[in-house]
Amino acid sequence: MVGGVRELAAPFVAPGPCGVAIRDRLKHLTPQDEIVLRVVGEHQGRLASRDLRTRCADGLEHSADTWASRKRDLTAQSSSRIAGAITKATHDQWALARRCQAAYIQTLEAGIGTLRHRLSLPIGARGTRRAAGGYRSKDEWFHKSRRLVALEARHDAAVRDRQAGRVRVVRGGRRLLNTRHHLTQARLTEEQWRERWEAERWFIAADGESGKRFGNETIRVTPDGEVSIKPPAPLAHLADAKHGRYTLTVRIGFAHRGQEWADRITANRAVAYRIHLDTDRGRWYLTASWQRPAVQTIPLETARARGVIGVDTNADHFAAYHLDPHGNPIGEPRRFFYDPSGTTTHRDAQIRHALTRLINWAKQAGVTAIAIEDLDFTTEKTREKHGRKKRFRQLISGIPTGKLKARLVSMAAEQGLSIVAVDPAYTSMWGAQHWQKPLATPKRKMSRHDAAGIAIGRRALGHPVRRRTAPPPHDRSDRAGHRTAQARPGTRGRDGTRPPATDHAPRDVPPNGTRKRQPSASKTVRDAPSTHQWVQDSLMHTG
Repeated sequence: MVGGVRELAAPFVAPGPCGVAIRDRLKHLTPQDEIVLRVVGEHQGRLASRDLRTRCADGLEHSADTWASRKRDLTAQSSSRIAGAITKATHDQWALARRCQAAYIQTLEAGIGTLRHRLSLPIGARGTRRAAGGYRSKDEWFHKSRRLVALEARHDAAVRDRQAGRVRVVRGGRRLLNTRHHLTQARLTEEQWRERWEAERWFIAADGESGKRFGNETIRVTPDGEVSIKPPAPLAHLADAKHGRYTLTVRIGFAHRGQEWADRITANRAVAYRIHLDTDRGRWYLTASWQRPAVQTIPLETARARGVIGVDTNADHFAAYHLDPHGNPIGEPRRFFYDPSGTTTHRDAQIRHALTRLINWAKQAGVTAIAIEDLDFTTEKTREKHGRKKRFRQLISGIPTGKLKARLVSMAAEQGLSIVAVDPAYTSMWGAQHWQKPLATPKRKMSRHDAAGIAIGRRALGHPVRRRTAPPPHDRSDRAGHRTAQARPGTRGRDGTRPPATDHAPRDVPPNGTRKRQPSASKTVRDAPSTHQWVQDSLMHTG
């Protein structure tokens, strides 16, 4: 903390996406095709569930030997390639559970720390902007003390589980599992839930193999769209083609990134595939994915060279402003709204649509970077910090921070744009303080969010948020220097054009330096004192 303000993190260019995934529908499957896919998915799903249970039982005792033993057991009931895909998926799921466990412990610690602080204060003590005050009454203090005991018990149990290597994992999803007890609210019958539950637990996936024909031996897609799978050993009787393969009767063609996918499989580069069933629509889909080589991000100075678009993220819209390289706002503020209500699919589509409009505007503006806050509300969502402010907690919980980061980086990279992440501290407060009122006009309504977009953009460009520094003394303006903090001293046109010190420009000289008439010759022997005043052009604010 410096002067009551915490130290701000430096802006940085976010790394680009490391993978690509595309999807296409498997249309017009025959009943036999669906039977084969269901049987294969159910068989391999049981193997995946069994392997995950074994991996969770191993805990921290996992080693290369235990992994090899699990893979040998799976190979006897499937194939070596399928066994490798199952064990890899198991390891990824276990690692994800460990990360979620660490985040849960961090949330509990934040809540416990807030409770202990507030319980230590006198009842009714006022809080500050950075720390909550005491509780309002003895009754609230008592209930919060009981909650502290409950959170400490949860924290101790979570820490013991983490130290022992125990995780809680549900194949198919814990939310879907809990839906079984609330079928009426979910508007599902038991048969519908059972069908969705089984489909989520199926496993029809294959990892890519570089150097193999068309990039995959288990699930193969040819350039003309023919799809075939290699059934596991116990289901080898289902094969209807050469080399023990089953060929589906459908043809696919990826409309999005189809040429990139075709180039990869033609060169026999690795492509992973996954087949799944959408039970709500009754449709089968095939997803192709592959990794991209690590690309070095452009330097921060290069991203700043042509200005940025500063974006303030809110619960229902993005407030954006275009800034030039000197930090000056250009044009009018823009807002890109989205509807966060509804299903997950609807929210995802709304975010994609808003980001698409934002990126298109950035391309039209001619910038090479979009500046956005590096938001993380892990400690802000606890009810201990904002217990009475339920609407505020719901507001910050509705901001799609994680999904927004992933989608924005991926979509911007396809358009040649970089993402500059900045520290979110004080952007709304300082933006409103220094930019909201000066930019407001009878025809332009500036909101706090628009001003925050300017603050974010200026921070990404390396400029201070405040609009001007304190002016120099009146009698020392030339010696103290220009008062703006928006342009560096070496910037061309920073101070504008100024007459030389030896040029006594008369009052009737226009700004372009040409006289309206020639001066008359002096009729006295000695020059009289000049009655003209010095004229200096107003300083041009390019910064």
